Amino acid sequence: MVEIVSAHTDLRRSGVRYTGLCPFHEERSPSFSVHAEEKLYHCFGCGVGGDIFDFVTEIENIDFPAAVETLADRYGVEVTREQEDPQAEERRKARLRLSELLDRAATFYSTFLQDAPEAAKAREYLASRGLGEEVLKQFGVGYAPSAWDTLIMRGQQAGFKVSELAATGLAQKGRTGGMYDRFRERITFPIRDARGRAVGFGARAMRSEQKPKYLNSAENELFHKSEILYGIDQARPAMAKAGRAIVVEGYTDVLALHQAGLAETVGIMGTAITEQQIAQLSATVGTVILALDADAAGQKAMLRAQQVAAGRSLTIRVVAMPAGEDPAEIATAEGGGERFLELVAGAVDLPEFQIGLILDAVDSSSPQDRDRGLGEAAPVLVAIPPGATREELTRRVAEGLDIDPAVVVARLAQTVPAAAAPPTGASGAGAGRAPNRADAGGAPAGGPSGIGPPPGEAGPPPAGSSSLLSRRERRERSLLAMCIARPQEGREYIARLEPEHLTSPLTVRAVAWLKDHLENPTEGLDQADRELHSLIAAMVVRADPKQVGEGSIRRNFMELELASLEDEIAVAASGDDPGRRAELNRRRSKLVEELRRAEAPGPGQT
Repeated sequence: MVEIVSAHTDLRRSGVRYTGLCPFHEERSPSFSVHAEEKLYHCFGCGVGGDIFDFVTEIENIDFPAAVETLADRYGVEVTREQEDPQAEERRKARLRLSELLDRAATFYSTFLQDAPEAAKAREYLASRGLGEEVLKQFGVGYAPSAWDTLIMRGQQAGFKVSELAATGLAQKGRTGGMYDRFRERITFPIRDARGRAVGFGARAMRSEQKPKYLNSAENELFHKSEILYGIDQARPAMAKAGRAIVVEGYTDVLALHQAGLAETVGIMGTAITEQQIAQLSATVGTVILALDADAAGQKAMLRAQQVAAGRSLTIRVVAMPAGEDPAEIATAEGGGERFLELVAGAVDLPEFQIGLILDAVDSSSPQDRDRGLGEAAPVLVAIPPGATREELTRRVAEGLDIDPAVVVARLAQTVPAAAAPPTGASGAGAGRAPNRADAGGAPAGGPSGIGPPPGEAGPPPAGSSSLLSRRERRERSLLAMCIARPQEGREYIARLEPEHLTSPLTVRAVAWLKDHLENPTEGLDQADRELHSLIAAMVVRADPKQVGEGSIRRNFMELELASLEDEIAVAASGDDPGRRAELNRRRSKLVEELRRAEAPGPGQT
């Protein structure tokens, strides 16, 4: 008990008791007490208390069974499960074996970084980024050797199959059919879940000609990038104590800020923040501070955060990152920790940040562009509760657009609130799309090319609250329902769907299932996988062949292709390959034109 608690607060012995500062709330005088013999704890300040399982449950923000397993793993105790389904037991054991393989790989890579002559340049690079040996060991940073089969050979020697190495994403098949190590000549960052179990790796190239610069584990049974926050296992206790989480983009950003004392920092690994990540954060903290890069992709990710956080009691604030600097550079410079804390202290609420983006994109010399800016700002202002904040931002909009405040107020009276979305004038997925798009799946619900109940009737929502789904996620689910409704036509598009078209790991799993079960989607579904079962069932309920218009499946698929392509464009915008950007933009223009032609009403459509 004392060992577990001491990892989260310093304890001093006083007879059979130990006392210290409470790890669950801020205090200056110790009011937290641990009874070593009875193995109980209690805080006389905030009132929390219980046994060792309660402590792990609260401090790690996990349920009781997970707390039991966490402690059992730590102390080598075998957990006996009563009446476990044999198939579920086999799956659990297989996952444990894969996790063990990943842990072994992480240990090997870490040791190789520390000791191998081949890793000297990697050690020099990490030192040049200001990262010390202590934080590198804390996060298990390592190095993958350049030989093509080092890990495959070591894994087999340890008793693991090549198929298991492939299942974890550590090995992959080459063009000629042979297997080779996925990570070679790269700095490795073990990615762990909230319980500290290895689920995958991120890996940075050491040579400029290596592509991509950052390579992650492929999506697999253990690794779903959109569900994971890098460093969450290290950060969660600090997050709970601070009541906030600092969210950054990259691995080195997380390491540098932890090294600087900001242990409540986690990373989204270069992607837009997802609903699953927001759910993890909101379960522990009430405030999320976004410290993402100041480029277009970072701005888009910050605006996305408000969309996926809809309906949660979560305050989202944005750090104004200096252009050309990332959190790691700031935190590792002299006095960087203090400077970054100043930036955090100056973080603004997301609506204020969004208003700033809108005003920055306005051409003040053009009355038409000022009107556009007002049109984009009005929904943001209306969504803010009446009070000083709305009044101040209204004044700022009036000044920024050089119009009378009364004009802004009048516009607000005519405006319906809207969730945050990238302003038209800003770079991002929303810029320049084909006009007259239908929301929630490419067509009005109940219309000839839509999926859902007839107008005026209430229909079942998809699995999970539809109000928490983004427009793109609703379109994805609408396409699945269309394909189920018309399997002969839908089979072609289901087969063409790839993970990059989709924003949710659950949807990726649903597509994988439907590729083999489109005619009878619910037949043979694993009842234990309630999340997938619920989504497939909802899609089947929504599927109505009469409401799938001619060409609507193709149009919806093209919408997803466009969204995926714009994701690539956003990533390419921050790179140094103009040829790649040009090619992507040509593909985008061609696809937009195809969509415009496809949107012309056909026979039987209105």
